[in-house]
Amino acid sequence: MSWNKWIRQGHRWLSILFTVTVAANFIAMGLGEPPGWIVYSPLPPLFLLLFSGLYMFILPYTTARRGGRA
Repeated sequence: MSWNKWIRQGHRWLSILFTVTVAANFIAMGLGEPPGWIVYSPLPPLFLLLFSGLYMFILPYTTARRGGRA
């Protein structure tokens, strides 16, 4: 698998992980005051999603500039 496919697949799995952590956060808040590690658990996948998403956003512009396929 090429580098771009690894990034896309990782981005998909990170989005699933992020969704699960946000859902767990809402469930914990519904049950009472959640511990800090549950409140801040969505942040690491969110930052990784930011970087992989920015990479995929910029990718078409860099390949077009290098003379790749349109």
